[in-house]
Formats: sequence, structure tokens, C-alpha cells
Amino acid sequence: MDIKQNIQELKDILPDEVNLIAVSKTKPIEDICEAYEFGIRDFGENKVQELSKKVELFPKEDIRWHLIGHLQRNKVKYIVGKVSLIHSLDSIRLLKEIESRYNKEGKTAEVLIQVNIAKEESKYGIYEEQLNSMIDEVEKCKNVKVKGLMSIIPKGDKEICKKYFKQMKQIFDKLKDRSFKNIKMKYLSMGMTGDYVEAIEEGSNMVRIGQGIFGKRNYKK
Repeated sequence: MDIKQNIQELKDILPDEVNLIAVSKTKPIEDICEAYEFGIRDFGENKVQELSKKVELFPKEDIRWHLIGHLQRNKVKYIVGKVSLIHSLDSIRLLKEIESRYNKEGKTAEVLIQVNIAKEESKYGIYEEQLNSMIDEVEKCKNVKVKGLMSIIPKGDKEICKKYFKQMKQIFDKLKDRSFKNIKMKYLSMGMTGDYVEAIEEGSNMVRIGQGIFGKRNYKK
């Protein structure tokens, strides 16, 4: 498994407008260093504790850390000032906690609204019909800026993947055509190692790739 070779292959495939997030969860600092040396600056972590530890162990000023996993409200205080983008805004209660914590620190949180496009009980995210309520609350904020949408789609064949990616792009485009306070549809974060090609074909401009860069994860570490 060659991290640099994997990154080069991705760079050769990905269009210039697509942002690559290297999902480094469970991976050692040595792997992150290798990816960094080959030009990667965006790293995605699922857990607040692991992210915080890696920020301290690898304090490069030009790295952008992404929190891509579910964010518990009682963990928000630990990521203020450490995270470039929170991909997983999945409830109004979480929004209010982010607003409160970042307001206390005088900082601004950039976030993506996580949409549970298939309404899977096993996944986090708001449903499409709850978007307007979330938007209303975001417009009241002073310290939270929404930069787009994120989704994790159900596993399936290429046609199933494309169906859900297409639905997400339609939602993204509808919101992009409207004007909101604190909201700008800049990023559509969808697509991972197994389905990023289909995601890009349907309009994703941010993909989250872990195994395709670092190999299989070791959850025993």
C-alpha cells in the first residue's frame, strides 16, 4: 500500500474543482505526514478526541481539519478553533450549541448541513423536509456560517448511488439559487472511496476518501 501512489492516482482522476478530503480516522500521524508531504492539506476525522490529539501532534498551520463524524453537543467545546469545517450539522439543538460555544470564544464556525437523503434510521442527518426549519434557525445565528450540504448515501449499486447523489444535487442547486443570511451553497460533500466517481458525475465538489488513500482501517488501535 503506497499512500503517495494512491494520492497521485486520485489527483490524476479528480477534476480541479473537486476538493479531496483525506479521511485519516484511526490512522497514525506517520501516515498523515506522508500524505502531507505529497500535498494533502485537508484531513477528515470522525471522533473529536482523536481529532484534538492529532491537531496537537501535527500542528501545521496550513492543515484544514474536517470533523466528518457525528458531533455530540457536549463535545463541541473541544473543537472550537481547531476545525476548519464541520460536515455534520444534523440537528437544530446541535446548531444552537455550536452557536453558543463559538460565540463565547469570539470565533465563527463553518459547517455543512448533513442531509439523510434516504431517511435511514441508522444514519444521522436531517430529512429534506426539515431543511427550511434548519435554515430559519441558521439565519438567526451570529457565529455559524453554512457552506453547503453533506450526505452519506445508502450502500447499493451504481444506479442506486447515482439516484441519491442526483437528489442531493437537486436540493443543493435549489438552495444555491436562493438568498439567505449566513448560508452559501459552496460545497456539496458526498462520495467516498467506493462511490466517489458516481458522486462527482452527479455534481459533488467535495469527496471524503480514506481507504482509497490510506488502506483499510485498523479499529483495534
